Amino acid sequence: KEDFLHKLFNIIDERKNSTSEDSYVKSLYDQGAIKINEKILEEALELLEATSDLSDKKKEKVIHETADLWFHTMVLLENEGLELEDILSELETRFGTSGHEEKSSR
Repeated sequence: KEDFLHKLFNIIDERKNSTSEDSYVKSLYDQGAIKINEKILEEALELLEATSDLSDKKKEKVIHETADLWFHTMVLLENEGLELEDILSELETRFGTSGHEEKSSR
């Protein structure tokens, strides 16, 4: 599945060279970081709402909203000139470290 994340990240990068009419991602880039940040906040709120859902669709909603949040976060990373590897490397350095230890080291 990690290969898919790389493939998706590469497609997001390629969309920077599209037109806004052809690409949702390009339209986000054209609107700038503020719009991308707004989308991330919107998707994060929708994910939180989904986790509060009491219906039998809760799992489906949480998956859907998590995917939206991850996608828009990847757009933000690309917009900031970061690579997927930057985030994966950071997570790897934290692997095996207590969350309490990691947080106190900042």
